[in-house]
Amino acid sequence: MIFSLFLWSLLVLSIANSVADAKANLTKVTWAHAVNDAEFLTRVLASDIQFIEADISLGYMNDDVNKEHEIPIMAHPPATESDISLETFLTRILQYNREGAKETSKVKGVKLDFKSIGAFEGAIDIIRSNYDMNSFATWINADILPGPVDNTDTIPVDPTRFFTAARRLGKATLSIGWTTRWGADFTGGLYTDPQIDAMINAIRTNNIDKAGNAITFPVRAGIVASSVKNMIRLYCELKDTNDVTFTIWSSADDAVNVEKLREFIFTMGLDRTYVDVPEDLHRKLHLDENAFSNTCKKTLQARCFD
Repeated sequence: MIFSLFLWSLLVLSIANSVADAKANLTKVTWAHAVNDAEFLTRVLASDIQFIEADISLGYMNDDVNKEHEIPIMAHPPATESDISLETFLTRILQYNREGAKETSKVKGVKLDFKSIGAFEGAIDIIRSNYDMNSFATWINADILPGPVDNTDTIPVDPTRFFTAARRLGKATLSIGWTTRWGADFTGGLYTDPQIDAMINAIRTNNIDKAGNAITFPVRAGIVASSVKNMIRLYCELKDTNDVTFTIWSSADDAVNVEKLREFIFTMGLDRTYVDVPEDLHRKLHLDENAFSNTCKKTLQARCFD
């Protein structure tokens, strides 16, 4: 009995230390992207990847001959067919996580990126029935507002309908962002004051500040590097009501000012910033060299009290 309690104590201590380490430096979290087919999911589950990102659209299974009724499938537009449904995707991850729950290093988070409000609304009951959101990290991602740089090609997910549906998922982390337009040839662009105001207003109008959901803002690396001041304002406005983090992402060919991006990361803090970017960009950021991080975080704290 005593020996069993000793082993249990070691397990609890190990889990606590793992959680503390992860929260202390979110930039070390590793990602798999567009896990939208069954074989890829199998490989990711067998890997050391910590977070699985996948896209959900309305469409059909490959073997659905009649194609009469759309269902939530794992696919990124313009694809409308997949070999794995959202229901099967979640069931497989849940089974994996339950089997590995005693070893926190094996448990994987999941980020569900919804490409339309129809896909999200159609997925709510599936998520509630096929995944344990209270035990394992689950993010609900959508671009709910138009954003940089004059992006008119992508239609954002309706924020009111998104938040209405999201409330049925309880305390899921809401990963909410702006549509963006960027690439290799862009040199100017930022998240503007009106775009920040629109996000704050959407959160408060829909009572997400009162609900207390954790919020992570997915921000594009090449744009957020020039938006430090406005992102500080966004954080300061919401930090007292929601657990706020940022998730930096980048396409492979995006133009990025590395030094400015590094300043943003250390200003917000390694404990508030996920870095989901290509490996070569991640290396250039030298995130282990944090000599000026204290100065940056003091700047953040001071600005919140301006």
